[in-house]
Amino acid sequence: MSSDTITNESDTFHIGETTVHRLGFGAMRLCGDDIIGSPEDEETAREVVAHAVDCGVDFIDTADSYGPAVSERLIGEAIGDPDDVLVATKAGLLRNREGDWIAHGNPDYIRNQVLTSLDRLRTDTIDLYQFHRPDDEKTPFEDSVRAFAELTDEGVVDQVGLSNVSVDLIERAREHVEVATVQNRYNLNDRGSAAALEYCEEHDIGFIPWAPINGDDLAEHGDLVDEIAADHGATRRQVALAWLLERSPVMLPIPGTSDPGHLESNVAASRLSLSDDDVRRLTNAAD
Repeated sequence: MSSDTITNESDTFHIGETTVHRLGFGAMRLCGDDIIGSPEDEETAREVVAHAVDCGVDFIDTADSYGPAVSERLIGEAIGDPDDVLVATKAGLLRNREGDWIAHGNPDYIRNQVLTSLDRLRTDTIDLYQFHRPDDEKTPFEDSVRAFAELTDEGVVDQVGLSNVSVDLIERAREHVEVATVQNRYNLNDRGSAAALEYCEEHDIGFIPWAPINGDDLAEHGDLVDEIAADHGATRRQVALAWLLERSPVMLPIPGTSDPGHLESNVAASRLSLSDDDVRRLTNAAD
């Protein structure tokens, strides 16, 4: 399929006052192994980001902990701060050379990290700033959320999102700040955040499923996915993405890749039309 024909045909969703296509791009895989350090080929990584935008992807998700700092830097170098692309990032996790993800929700740390994200993303305002993970052992959840709220009041952040949260935490956060999005793990096999998704639907909050096309999860229902893929001349990954887009009008899948070919294949999933029966069978697969 020629890159000239690949366009993002997914429906749209409003994040604050910004309208984005529901199929976005996750920039975690732009980094080195274990999401630590730079990729072997930084130029290709920047080309993938730029090509995603060329294909009509106008919602890009990253985090300060990816690299750390690498993913944000590459995005800033690749596309700068275009008016027609919403770039979301996150704060609240520390990294080490062993690749651990360590919760750190200290308000002073969050306020420091937004400055580094602004610099790397080459912008004056973070479009969507997400609290990466609650840090209840060290920092009360409300203290962290209030830091994000204060950043919106100061004009440094436009919209606030949450990640890895329960319905209870979403409700607690909404007492302090308007929550635009929730990013939890969700895919064809992992429905652990079904309650959070339902809550987001009820309150028109964007739901960003991370690990949307995890290979191990796809394998759990491989025969069914392969059958549907064959019927449509599609791939397993495309079927999984198309199902997510059909699953809910607030669903914002962000498949990630560092490969230009995989990027085009992911974007092409936006024009895959599953039948009602396909959707039903896939939805029931994890029951």
